[in-house]
Amino acid sequence: MDKAQSLKLKGVEFSPPLLLAPMAGLTHSALRRLILELGGIGLLSTEMLSAKRLPMENPQLSPYLVRAPQETPLSYQLLVSRVEEVAPAIVKLHALQADAIDLNLGCPAPTVRRMGAGSRLMEEPATVQAIVAAARKQTDLPLTAKIRLGETLDELKLRNFCLMLEGEGVELVSVHARLRGEPFVRKPRWLWVGKVKGWLNIPVVANGGIFSVEDARNCLAQSGADGLMIGRAAAVRPWIFAEIAQAVYGLGLEMPKVDKPLLYQRFIELLEESFLEERRLGRLKEFTHYFAKNYPFGHSLASAVQSSDSVAQAKERALVFFARNESPCGGHWSASNSKI
Repeated sequence: MDKAQSLKLKGVEFSPPLLLAPMAGLTHSALRRLILELGGIGLLSTEMLSAKRLPMENPQLSPYLVRAPQETPLSYQLLVSRVEEVAPAIVKLHALQADAIDLNLGCPAPTVRRMGAGSRLMEEPATVQAIVAAARKQTDLPLTAKIRLGETLDELKLRNFCLMLEGEGVELVSVHARLRGEPFVRKPRWLWVGKVKGWLNIPVVANGGIFSVEDARNCLAQSGADGLMIGRAAAVRPWIFAEIAQAVYGLGLEMPKVDKPLLYQRFIELLEESFLEERRLGRLKEFTHYFAKNYPFGHSLASAVQSSDSVAQAKERALVFFARNESPCGGHWSASNSKI
């Protein structure tokens, strides 16, 4: 492509059309800021937020609501199970100055489904219709929805569900290209994202299985999607947005020279800046589980950090691992290299 593309929803423009997927325990302020410093991200996201609990959350204390001024545009994802939860939650999001609101209609976690939320809602289209109508009535912010393909490959059922979302005022749909019960090892069904794209007049974003520039190109070729949403790869390779922005969308971005040990230490610094001490170690362990996949023996790094009793101990063990497994790279990455 000759130039960067963008998506614009109700005055909120993000370019390139690369979105961070909401992920529990991962898409918090520290990871969002790390991705921003590396460049290439279009739209950031919170992790999923319980619509029931959100109105009572104190943004000064809640780790789920920590946000630095540079984290924009930022979409807040709501986990909703009942229509009555919608209005109070959106009032809270207005107070938090959300840039967009996303409805979680795709999470397959059993605990979420038992609440009647996430992917369980795709089996209750009438309830979803009422939830979306209530949300649309309550806000003028961009309203989006994240879905899966459903329980089975039922084209008519999926089409009707997606058309209902569009008809009730959803302005963008992101589609995780797997069925509810399919594991991550299952190859994503990007062609089915293309089906959704063909049915709707609103932007459709593809999610699932994008870990490289090649994956991004293949996904776009098969789906014709208007953008890409990246989840797990954002924690494995936080610089993936910069790579895809440059190689696929033609964004004039100077690629950072990624020094993984320095990047890992920067993540720890951001944790220390963002969270109280007792909130840091768990988030470092969660991040390390994914980041360790950059190394052939990454399980050793993940295990060493997982068994650590403090961030200081985890950092020390990680540095020992890096010294044994990381060859020096030609350049150094730092926040000052950021081009976003």
